Amino acid sequence: MKTGPAAERKARLGAQAALARKAEELLVLNLEGLSTIADYFLLCCGTSTTQITAIAEAIEGTLKAEGSLPLHREGVPESGWILLDYGDVVMHVFLEETRRFYALEHLWGDAPALSLEGIG
Repeated sequence: MKTGPAAERKARLGAQAALARKAEELLVLNLEGLSTIADYFLLCCGTSTTQITAIAEAIEGTLKAEGSLPLHREGVPESGWILLDYGDVVMHVFLEETRRFYALEHLWGDAPALSLEGIG
């Protein structure tokens, strides 16, 4: 049975898929040791509901090809936020104004950002 990629690899694959769909303001926070919610949060933005749908679908397709399915999918494009929960990695795809409103990167200000050099 295929177990799927480890948490950091999932975060990197999700980032790569999001960037392929022109995601903006992409950030991956390493929450290891800081939270029991997940090991990584991926945050990114799209400029329209159509784009955030495409980003979320690209992430899901890429991770499915690697053997990972989300445990939970929440939100609709019209809400400005789609959440993909893979257990150890939670992917947040926002409209820009929704991301500014919730400011998750500020709530997790102690979390270091994962270097994404060479991705995209």
